[in-house]
Amino acid sequence: MLSQQARVLWPGGACGHAGGMKRLRRDPVTPLLAADDPALVYTARRDLLGEDTPAGSLGELPGARQVIARQQPDGRWKYPGGNPDIRPPAAYDQLETYRQLAVLVYKFGLDRRHPAVAAAAAFLSFFQTEAGDYRGIYGRQYTPNYSAAITDLLLRAGYEGSTQVEKTMRWLLAMRQDDGGWAIPARTLGLPLRVMLSSRETAEPDRTRPSAHLITGIVLRALACHRRYRHSPATHQAADLLKSRFFRRDAYPDRAAPSYWLVFSYPYWWTDLLSALDTLGQIGLRASDPDVARGVAWFIDNQEPNGLWNTGRNRPKGRHSDLWVGLAACRMLNAVWTSQTQAGTAENDLSSPCASERR
Repeated sequence: MLSQQARVLWPGGACGHAGGMKRLRRDPVTPLLAADDPALVYTARRDLLGEDTPAGSLGELPGARQVIARQQPDGRWKYPGGNPDIRPPAAYDQLETYRQLAVLVYKFGLDRRHPAVAAAAAFLSFFQTEAGDYRGIYGRQYTPNYSAAITDLLLRAGYEGSTQVEKTMRWLLAMRQDDGGWAIPARTLGLPLRVMLSSRETAEPDRTRPSAHLITGIVLRALACHRRYRHSPATHQAADLLKSRFFRRDAYPDRAAPSYWLVFSYPYWWTDLLSALDTLGQIGLRASDPDVARGVAWFIDNQEPNGLWNTGRNRPKGRHSDLWVGLAACRMLNAVWTSQTQAGTAENDLSSPCASERR
């Protein structure tokens, strides 16, 4: 039986109104509200229960302050360890800066008005080419996935309309495969990872090769978060491709096994069933769509005894990682079950729908 608080999310316990959708068998909200993580509890009360809870600045919480304290004066976070035969230190720091910025933006809702976010955005801009992509994490190779993932963070932080974001959006659209999705260009040529990272030449893609749902799902996160691109034909073409790949093996060797659809993390990193459904919900797809319904059915059928979900093998590291995944799953389900579309929000000072949705 769902708790009274959970019924605020789904009146009567109903999980939707399409395709004979089942009811959630267990209450997922109560364990979230019982967490000893102030940021998580505040976000759950705001996003799941609709409470307008004054909590001051989430950036002042100990978790956020610990992350910010490790930031370097130039805006970077230093990567712990690394292999210089694979990447130089600056490229590792770019990766770590992306990782820590994701924590500040996704979990603590910080935006460009916070000095730590502004400094991180400036540091990442040093790795952006004139064309708009970000280089270094894959050596001299294109990184449509990391270029899009960094841009997703900037959009959530309120940088929509900035030159840094707009250059990447144009570049992403210019880098599509013929089927409308995305792939790592070097992988379309069959280059092994070590060769890809060490090559002195930048590999141009074979656009006739199929896209990778791993990469397409990440690029879609940025498109879905941008007011102008969220409902574009290119976005919906890629969305159709992504949802048709649910539970299937990827075309390339990176996280290719179907089991990776069920390895979840939050903040989102790779493409999995949760991040994909969340993105499709932002675009406006609902549980009336058969592919979305298949994905939602997995979450209905696979709750743990505590009402949440197993994060899969290689559980993500970090305190309360399973709870944050559970919160993200609840938000996703609430979005795809609602009959209302999310075509955007009113203009605000941050000029990003995602920024307002996550605050």
